Amino acid sequence: MYRIFTAILVNAAALAVASWLFAGIRIGGADTSDRLVTLLAVALIFGLVNALVAPIIKTLALPFIILTLGMLLVVINALMLLLVAAIADGVDVAFRVDGFWSAVGGALVISVVSWALGLAFDND
Repeated sequence: MYRIFTAILVNAAALAVASWLFAGIRIGGADTSDRLVTLLAVALIFGLVNALVAPIIKTLALPFIILTLGMLLVVINALMLLLVAAIADGVDVAFRVDGFWSAVGGALVISVVSWALGLAFDND
């Protein structure tokens, strides 16, 4: 249970940093508490997409990932971020990603921040 809670908080922090750095990634809400709830909801959606959808896509794209020396992973991560935004819009959560290049930048930032925070909070 601790690992799930930590993963959601790490995802929320990474999404917050990405939305702070890129104008094309927006987390809505009327006040700070609304934004925090929105951020946690988006982090949960993000975690579910990365746990369920991303491994299937990455497995299917493995030959192309190898061919591009891993650069396709950036595109896949950006598409996963766009999918999270679409799902959030579908369940009426105020999270928007404007365009592919904002998603690419956001995916890179989320990857780096998640990696760094994962190292900091890893207790195993």
